[in-house]
Amino acid sequence: MNLRKFQLLMSKYGFSIIVMLLELFFIFWLFFYLGEINKDLWILVVTLLTVGTIFSIVNRSMTPESKVTWLLVTFIPVVGPLIYLMFGERRLSRKEMKQLRSMDSMKFREDNSYELRLDLKKKNKSAFGIVKSLLSMDHNADVYDGTASQYFALGEDMYAAILEDLKSAEKFIFLEYYIIEEGKMWNSILEILKEKAAQGVEIKLLYDDIGCMATLPGDYTQILRSYGIHAYKFNKVIPRMTVAYNNRDHRKILVVDGQVGYTGGINLADEYINHVERFGHWKDGGIRLDGRAVKALTRLFLLNWYINRGEITDFDKYHLENQAVEGAGLYIPYGSGPKPMYKSQVGKNVYQNIISQATDYVYITTPYLIIDYDLTEDIKNAAMRGVDVRIVTPYVTDKKLIQPITRGSYRELLAAGVRIYEYTPGFIHSKNVIADDELAVVGTINFDYRSLVHHYENAVLLYKTPILSDIKADFEEIFKVSKEVYDGVFKSTWYQSLLKEIVQLFAPML
Repeated sequence: MNLRKFQLLMSKYGFSIIVMLLELFFIFWLFFYLGEINKDLWILVVTLLTVGTIFSIVNRSMTPESKVTWLLVTFIPVVGPLIYLMFGERRLSRKEMKQLRSMDSMKFREDNSYELRLDLKKKNKSAFGIVKSLLSMDHNADVYDGTASQYFALGEDMYAAILEDLKSAEKFIFLEYYIIEEGKMWNSILEILKEKAAQGVEIKLLYDDIGCMATLPGDYTQILRSYGIHAYKFNKVIPRMTVAYNNRDHRKILVVDGQVGYTGGINLADEYINHVERFGHWKDGGIRLDGRAVKALTRLFLLNWYINRGEITDFDKYHLENQAVEGAGLYIPYGSGPKPMYKSQVGKNVYQNIISQATDYVYITTPYLIIDYDLTEDIKNAAMRGVDVRIVTPYVTDKKLIQPITRGSYRELLAAGVRIYEYTPGFIHSKNVIADDELAVVGTINFDYRSLVHHYENAVLLYKTPILSDIKADFEEIFKVSKEVYDGVFKSTWYQSLLKEIVQLFAPML
């Protein structure tokens, strides 16, 4: 056991994990004890619990593969229904339902939104359909012009720009990240935040508690608050079993004065800027927005902030300083997340629509490739239509268990004509998609179940913006340094194949 793992075990997180395991043990012991004292009652309880769970799963709004998985689990006596009750379905409290209704009732449409959509429909019905579908799924999203952007092919380039923008902050700074770790990157950002807080700049910081479990001390929010930074943990870990732990905040959002915003795959830790090496060269991507579209990033942050803090206040006051800037193309920042907060799989549907309507090419980067039948078929069908579909995954992985599963997906895709590359210099963490020199997505959404189903995510859909050429050029450079994979290159052993099938089968509940 290394020092980091030992410290984690001895921390409040270790205590919480131990308590939750004890809770599980007690529940299972109680059931089996009931069987010892009264078998007839035990059979009745187990039967009713199993039948009730089956009806709950059948009547629940979820994908067919998720239903099949949970039904298989349910038929495990005692254990299956209990697992579903504890992990299968998140139910909102009355307070959360009230918050959600309040947020759903808010309208965030720009004054020129209708005209922009109408013009897009006249020029490109295919792109209009993708945008219209997105807006129907995410009520926070909208179509924006009056925005300039910059694409960053490396984390270190984005880091330098972030420092300069933070120094210019006058009103407020919002940060929302899955991982923050003390080191060069975060420490330099923190110094600026401390200075700005002392100057009266409002600073809100939200980080995922589990994401930072091994990177920050348990009392770090108190430390940050002592500097004048309003810091909170998303979905704070407490010694209680709850399905909510499955829904992590995987977003990466930084907003300065409501005018400048950043997002992409880059967390606030040193490997993301290649200051330290963990898995070879760390390849990531990000985007800087300046202008109207930053309003959507501001609201996305505030939505999670208010969900986590249990309060709702005025959104509009944070848009007062926002100004349009000269820039071509359209920007649609959007969020994605679990049910019931989001009624649809927004991230997955956007990817599906882009892939399904592509006519020339689709390029994809993702650190993990664990996708369901629908998305797999969309990718295969695009390739079989003659679309140049290319997917880039890491050669050096950060999760050894995931790589054989990712590689297990290759054969089927290759057989359909999809070209697959592995980034040989190290680990590629970017989550980018580009299609037909018209549409692109830069964000936090991986091609795996956790991102597409369980996590809170965000991204920006770009239509005919100048940076599309930069994103495509980045892909072309990636192809040059990556190794193309051909059928038969990776020969899976029987246990690797079995592992892949098991993980894919149970992925909806992971």
